[in-house]
Amino acid sequence: MMRLDHVSYACGPDGLAATAARIGEALGIESVKGGVHPRFGTRNVIFPLKNGQYLEVVEVLNHPSSDKAPFGQAVRARSELGGGWMGWCVAVDDLAPAEERLGRGSVPGNRKFPDGQELTWRQIGINGLIADPQVPYLLRWDEGTENLHPSKALDPTGTISSISIAGSSERVADWLGQPEELPLGEVDVDWQAPNGTPGILSVTFETPKGSITL
Repeated sequence: MMRLDHVSYACGPDGLAATAARIGEALGIESVKGGVHPRFGTRNVIFPLKNGQYLEVVEVLNHPSSDKAPFGQAVRARSELGGGWMGWCVAVDDLAPAEERLGRGSVPGNRKFPDGQELTWRQIGINGLIADPQVPYLLRWDEGTENLHPSKALDPTGTISSISIAGSSERVADWLGQPEELPLGEVDVDWQAPNGTPGILSVTFETPKGSITL
């Protein structure tokens, strides 16, 4: 199993709260505080979406781990450029093929909730995303965390309908190990030849306010 899990937006110079508020107003959908990722030196705000997906707005913290962890480095780099789309993430059942293909192990991630529950996962591919932002990173949610998935934090009212990516579907398929079809489900992808840096150009959401592109 391989599916689009979420899209990540790095906050701008006005910080996490202001960036998330601006996006929430544009989309007309609710968000929740996601909390801190202690291993990565980041924190986020979550917009739960239908189809088990979500949008995260993420901010790097002034913390030693953010300088060491690739995820923290990626967020910092995008925020220093003014913020914007940082990448997309694919959830898989088994990271072993990716670990073998990339020649390194996955790293653990975690987030604690105010009630003491903890969401845990493993991820790989952030260095690839930093080098070539068109490719997604991959994660595997740990067993027993299904009910803590960020898409379930609220009753979702929006969906991701399309993503515009500067890049190549062949390059992404190669990165993912040549799946029969890219793991985007019903999300349309508009591939554009990269004029400059590859990566996500925009994401379109179906919301209570209609079709909104960020």
